[in-house]
Amino acid sequence: MLQSVDMRDADTPAPRDLRRIGAHPDHWYPIAWSRELKPGKMLARSIFGEPVVVVRSAEGQVFALENRCAHRQVPLSHGVVKGCTVRCGYHGWAYDAGGTCIDVPYLGRERLPNGVRAYPAHEVDGLVFVFPGNAVLADARRPKALGAKADRSYKTRELNREVAAHYTFMHENLFDMNHQFLHRRQMGMIKASCLGFESGEDWSEVRYTFDRTAGSASIGEGAILGMMRATDAATRKDRMVIRTDYPHQTLTFAMDDGDPVLSVWLGYAPLDKDQRTNRTFGYLSVKRPKVPLVLDAVWPFITMFTELIFREDKEIVEMEQAAHDAQGADWNNEVFPPIKALRAVLQRCGV
Repeated sequence: MLQSVDMRDADTPAPRDLRRIGAHPDHWYPIAWSRELKPGKMLARSIFGEPVVVVRSAEGQVFALENRCAHRQVPLSHGVVKGCTVRCGYHGWAYDAGGTCIDVPYLGRERLPNGVRAYPAHEVDGLVFVFPGNAVLADARRPKALGAKADRSYKTRELNREVAAHYTFMHENLFDMNHQFLHRRQMGMIKASCLGFESGEDWSEVRYTFDRTAGSASIGEGAILGMMRATDAATRKDRMVIRTDYPHQTLTFAMDDGDPVLSVWLGYAPLDKDQRTNRTFGYLSVKRPKVPLVLDAVWPFITMFTELIFREDKEIVEMEQAAHDAQGADWNNEVFPPIKALRAVLQRCGV
C-alpha cells in the first residue's frame, strides 16, 4: 500500500475527548438554502448556540443579525423587513444591515441605543453562509464553489439533514470507507482498499478503490456508476478521493481515469452551544452521460438510493453520540491511520 503522509499528523494522538473540541468560528458555515430566503423576508436560524436572523432585502441583498432585539431581547425575526432594515415587531426599533440601531420611534434619532451583532453573510451556489468568528478574516476565507453544483455537465440534488451528533463524527464517517458493511442491504458486500492518504495543517485526504465481494448493485447505485463503467472489470480503475478542507468535506469518485462520475460537497453547521447537533448541508452531483435525458429518467432511483445511504449514516453517528454521552468521554479506539491523521487535523483546527 502506497502512503504519502506527514507522520507527525498520523502519530500525534487526538485528545482524550475529541467530541468536546468545538468547530472553529473563524470559517464560513452554511445556514440556509437560498431558495428558502425570499425577497423582503427573513429566517430564524441557530449557529453555535446563538440565534441568528438571515434577511434578504426586496432588492436581493442578504445580511445576518443577532436574532435578539437590543431592547427586550425578543427575536427580530418576529418583526418586518423594509429595504435593508429590520424593525422589531414589539416596539418598532429598527436596525440596518450592519446591526446599528437607526430608529427608536418614540425617542427620535438623536437618542439611539447600542445595536445588535451583525454576521458577515455570503451566498454561493444556492447556499447562504455566515461567518460566526472574527469578521476581519471573513473576506479572505469565502467559499468560491461548492463541488460540482455550478457545473452544467452534472445533475445535482440537495443533501439536508439535522443530525444529533458532533460534527467530528460526520467527518470521520465519510472519511472511513471501511464502514461499507453498514450499507450491505443497499449495496451488497463492498471491500474498500486504501490507496494512500496525506495530511497538512488544515486538511486531510484519503483515496480508495473498491471491489464487490457479494451481492449486486441496486438500481440507484447502478444508475450513478453503471452508465460510466468500463465493461472489462479487470482493467477498470475506480478511485474515490475524500478530503477534509477544514471545516468542509468533499468526495469525488472517478472511473477509468475520466472525470468524476460522482461529486459530493458537505458542510456541517453546529446548531447548539455544546455542538451535539449539526445541520448537514450538501450537494450530490452525478455526471450526465452522453445519451440525453437518461440520467433524468433514473433520477428517482438515485434519490431513493442516496437517501437510504444517508439515513443509515445519520442513524449510526447518532448512536456514536449517544454512546459518548452515556460514557461521558470519547472512548474511540481508532486503528486506521487515515482516521488518526484526520482526527489530528480536527484537533488542531478546532477550539
